[in-house]
Amino acid sequence: MSRIISIFITIAVLAGMAVVAFMTVQMLKPEPEQAEEKFAGLSVFSEEVRQEDLDFHVTAQGEVRPQREIVVAPQIAGRISYVSPDFIDGGFIRRGQVLVRLEVADYELAVVRAQSGVASAEQRLAREQAEAEIAQQDLINLGITDSSPLARREPQLAEARAALESAKAQLADANLALGRTAVVAPFDGRVREENVDVGQFASPGQSLGRVFATDIVEVALPITDDELGRLGLPLAFAESASAPGPEVTFSAAVAGQIRQWTGRITRTSASVNPQTRLINVIAELNDPYGAGADDGAPMAPGLFVNADIAGTKIEDLLVAPRSAIRGGENIFIGDPKEGALRIYEVDLVFSSPDGAWFRSPDVAPGDLAITSPIRGSNDGMSITILQRMEDGSIKNHNEEANADDDEDGSTGMADVSTELVSAAEDGDL
Repeated sequence: MSRIISIFITIAVLAGMAVVAFMTVQMLKPEPEQAEEKFAGLSVFSEEVRQEDLDFHVTAQGEVRPQREIVVAPQIAGRISYVSPDFIDGGFIRRGQVLVRLEVADYELAVVRAQSGVASAEQRLAREQAEAEIAQQDLINLGITDSSPLARREPQLAEARAALESAKAQLADANLALGRTAVVAPFDGRVREENVDVGQFASPGQSLGRVFATDIVEVALPITDDELGRLGLPLAFAESASAPGPEVTFSAAVAGQIRQWTGRITRTSASVNPQTRLINVIAELNDPYGAGADDGAPMAPGLFVNADIAGTKIEDLLVAPRSAIRGGENIFIGDPKEGALRIYEVDLVFSSPDGAWFRSPDVAPGDLAITSPIRGSNDGMSITILQRMEDGSIKNHNEEANADDDEDGSTGMADVSTELVSAAEDGDL
């Protein structure tokens, strides 16, 4: 009987130990993680918002033209006796250089005749002065005090003086005509065209050719009113020492190579073009054949050039792809941790194919601007935020954000398990 009782006691002890071991194992066993499945949402592409300064630039095109260009024409008639070898198409001329000379014989004879007329007028004046003195003395001797001007020969003396002045004027005119037999260059420049030769008879005002100055060339650049505002220029602008014009970079293909020249805006045109509603800003380049040339390549008249005009600068703006701006005043931002779309209102400063510059207290550099189109968008909708990297790979920001959260959570669970095991080994459980 006692043996049966001891067997039952042994079985009971073993059963109790089994129960205690089972309960201990159940207490130490970590609870299974409850995976919270989230709806993946619409997959969209994004780009990071950047912070940068906005430098306005305005592009335009125009034809180069000389600031000064004249028609070479004589002021008098005559046969051409000399043409400068530099007075040819493309020739370089200097200020004061004789370009064309007319025959001088006729004009030299006119000078001699005028000189003779002056001498005769001087002799007549001298005679009239002497006769006036004699007449005055006779009147004194006769005691006549109320004599007429004619008796004193005053009109005759005045006529002689006038005749002398007229003769001198004719001499000056003859000398002037003689000097005009030489047609000289009024400035340093180049010859655009020449249509004269020795022996040809030239009439006053007849075109002998065209020359232009090489000190300054200019380009009329048509721009819109908005672009004028980006340049920070008023409608009636004229450059001054206190208000210099914006810098302009010209470019054009010359001899198969792209050349660049640097000039500036000096003024705006007087009126708006009534057909195009554009206004011309006038850009100038100094010394295009010298210091202003690009490695010896001048910005010659007739070139059609592209112009990049530097405008105003606005600092510390946010910039995102233009497609991220919706409705002109809202931006779509992706929240990778929540996998949600956020819609914020922005102050759009400027938009172009290169991006949209704006201000917003809700957006910061590094935020993900959504560039993909979204139908039926609303704030908080579920999205999967993707980004195409420079190497062509696709980055999933949702997975990366969740992976970071999982790493933090798993580390905490491991620490708790370790504490439980240590407590069991010490007999606290």
